[in-house]
Amino acid sequence: MAGNSNTAKKVKQLVEPIVNQLNIELVDTEFVKEGSKWFLRLYIDKPGGVSIDDCQLVHENVIDVIDEEDPISGPYIFEVSSPGLDRPLKTERDFTRNIGEILELSLYAPDVAGKKAYEGILEAWEDGKITVKDENSETRWTFNLKDVALAKKAIRFD
Repeated sequence: MAGNSNTAKKVKQLVEPIVNQLNIELVDTEFVKEGSKWFLRLYIDKPGGVSIDDCQLVHENVIDVIDEEDPISGPYIFEVSSPGLDRPLKTERDFTRNIGEILELSLYAPDVAGKKAYEGILEAWEDGKITVKDENSETRWTFNLKDVALAKKAIRFD
């Protein structure tokens, strides 16, 4: 979560059960200052992607709870959005949903081979570790998630 994580966590706790009841996943919550304005953003997803109607549905179902509980003092702009095609994978659910997909990975520090960037097919998630297979060989790499700075689906325009 970005920005004021305590506020984002409070909002997430308030709205996640409501979003889940709509059969939509709350991917992330952020409360950030951009310029002179504060933004509260909910990022949602579902199989097949989200539409503007899904964003509106979530907004309509959570805004009264947020207003009633009032976890934010002061004015802010509230947005509900898709996390986008290139969103980072963060949770076990993200990784298990993307098994079989091609990922781009960046490590915090070079590994024993001196590399920080990898690309390959996500084969497994287990006990905080991910296994990725090179597309062009039988080479596999296993990474501790704590060593991965960024993992996201590779976007290709073939």
